[in-house]
Amino acid sequence: MSIVFAAIAPHGLPILPELVGDGPDLMSKTRASLVELGRAAQTADPDALIVITPHGIRAEGQFTLSASVYMEGELSEQTAALMVRAHRLDKGNRVHMRRAVDRELAREIAKLASPDLPLAVLNFATADGPLSTLPLDWGTMIPLYFMPDRPVVVVQTAPSRPFEEHVRLGRAIRVACDALHRRAALIASCDWAHAHAEDGPYGYHEDAARLDAEVERAIAEGDLERLAEFPAEMMQNARPDGMWQALVLAGAVPKDERHPRVLSYERPTYFGMLCAQML
Repeated sequence: MSIVFAAIAPHGLPILPELVGDGPDLMSKTRASLVELGRAAQTADPDALIVITPHGIRAEGQFTLSASVYMEGELSEQTAALMVRAHRLDKGNRVHMRRAVDRELAREIAKLASPDLPLAVLNFATADGPLSTLPLDWGTMIPLYFMPDRPVVVVQTAPSRPFEEHVRLGRAIRVACDALHRRAALIASCDWAHAHAEDGPYGYHEDAARLDAEVERAIAEGDLERLAEFPAEMMQNARPDGMWQALVLAGAVPKDERHPRVLSYERPTYFGMLCAQML
């Protein structure tokens, strides 16, 4: 089996101990779950980590796939402040990350996904060498912080595209891993409803709690396909950003291979976070 580990993981910045600020217990439940997922990934011993993110480099109406030599990023307490539209002049504590890219796997995924799916393959500056470096986003960096250090492939979802195309992209990822005999860990980077708090950047709506409860049930039952069935109005009210990445995972890991285990769900601020091992 080419995909040896699969998980759904969140990406709230205060999960990282360096960025927790004055509340060391904030997101501690999620942090502990990510440590556990990291240990499981280490045991699986993958050759590469494939991260499906909603916050990477965006191309209107397209998926994107990073095929630079490296990816590099920095998160800080200033970044965390900007998330809630607060102003902070100094950066405060910082977390830096640089990872090599599994370019062969990235290109194989792109080859198998096209021409059926709209997918842009990205590089920066030079075809090769250290300058060929694209940015790492927080949706990628935060799960990777807890994972073994392996080459990465980062895929950006496309919410304007149909859910069914996300599932097909997952299938292309699976076939690419099979073709290259690559042992891969697949991480769907997902936060859930963002409308849990009046003082949050998206305000409050009662559909947020309803959606997250249904999401947790679907994931616990291994029925990721159910995530494509939420009413459009409920999605608009609750403002999740996890459906698309989870459906890519659904395409890569068929239902009869999933062994779902929800480690935790919590909502310490305005958005919901869930950790689950699927394989």
